[in-house]
Amino acid sequence: MKKKVLGIILGGGQGSRLQPLTTTRSKPAVPIAGKYRLVDIPISNCINSGIDRMFVLTQFNSASLNKHIKNTYNFSFFNDAFVDVLAAEQTPGNSNWFQGTADAVRQSMHHFLQHEWDYALILSGDQLYQMDFTEMVRQHEESKAEISIATQPVSEKDATGFGILKTNADNTIQSFIEKPSEDQLPDWTSEVSDAMKKQGRNHLASMGIYIFNRGFLSKVLEEHKDTLDFGGEIIPQAIDKQKVMSFQYGGYWTDIGTIASFFDANLGLTDSIPDFNLFDKSKSVLTRARILPPSKITGTALEKTLIAEGGIISASRIERSVVGIRSRIGVGTTVSNTYIMGNDHYQSIEEIADCIQTKKPYMGIGDRCYINNCIVDKNACIGNDVRINGGPHLKDVDTKTYTVRDGIVVIKSKAVIKSGTVI
Repeated sequence: MKKKVLGIILGGGQGSRLQPLTTTRSKPAVPIAGKYRLVDIPISNCINSGIDRMFVLTQFNSASLNKHIKNTYNFSFFNDAFVDVLAAEQTPGNSNWFQGTADAVRQSMHHFLQHEWDYALILSGDQLYQMDFTEMVRQHEESKAEISIATQPVSEKDATGFGILKTNADNTIQSFIEKPSEDQLPDWTSEVSDAMKKQGRNHLASMGIYIFNRGFLSKVLEEHKDTLDFGGEIIPQAIDKQKVMSFQYGGYWTDIGTIASFFDANLGLTDSIPDFNLFDKSKSVLTRARILPPSKITGTALEKTLIAEGGIISASRIERSVVGIRSRIGVGTTVSNTYIMGNDHYQSIEEIADCIQTKKPYMGIGDRCYINNCIVDKNACIGNDVRINGGPHLKDVDTKTYTVRDGIVVIKSKAVIKSGTVI
């Protein structure tokens, strides 16, 4: 497994649907669950599956992603494990940025071919799931396929938003359709497990997770230089000519493509039995090891809340929320249905004293605030007596300090919200 598979993680484009969280960082670098980054998910899944050679392809705002990977994934000098970032680069033969998923792999192929591997495992950098790829690789080998695609059974309601595949009895993919209309769906059912049938999930959606044989991947990208995307072009064209297999995955999986999906995925971690289990030792999510003190909590009622290390919390109540590293929350504050990403550093006592003297909010959330249906990005400064109440009553808007998307208020990174502000 170790030498057979090379992991290739696609960083995605500008991430416009995740704005303003992607204003200064790439999608894989967006913080999740209070202490991780999105890119930690596919990397952890690979390492837990015995795959420890990975490239992360990116081109937008890659500085923070580079820093995170450099500070996190350091392997022994005595083996060949690595996680390397490849940003789009100009060469004598190409002056373009990545134009799509297939084009990104094509432009980076000369780096991949310097290594020994039989199969390329191509993953997205903006999905939340815990998957052991060992079984998928085994099926790919035994079936002698050129391409294998991880698929997720979905309902009719969800099927219109995905690329849908149709398989025969032995999981060979026979046809593909991108985001079918409702009237087309009856012709696009596939054989799924009994558990999936009971849930009405009879359509197989592509998860954007692929295994390609080395020879086939090199050949198809070289011979068809006008193709830019795997899901929209290369795979539909290959289905009629090559053996393309479906690997059905029935576990939790979600695509973090919008503010709403990002918000729901993070708050879902606070459920009593979450779909994404951070406490499963066999599927550990790995991230940067930080030397931080335990969080200090004073006089706070906590209900269904995750609190990362290094916080100083004096709130009255925190409910169904995720509180990130180095968070500060003041006395008398109520926080509900909120993801607080935390801070990258602590302010010194002198800096805090200066803020108090000049009546400027210091880093964190002040006293007597009410924060609901909100995402607070890193290093935001929210003053005292601030009221933020997100919900469907708010219209989408973008200001200098905050954005409203689908009723969710996103306080921007390093934003300063003055005391007494009402949103």
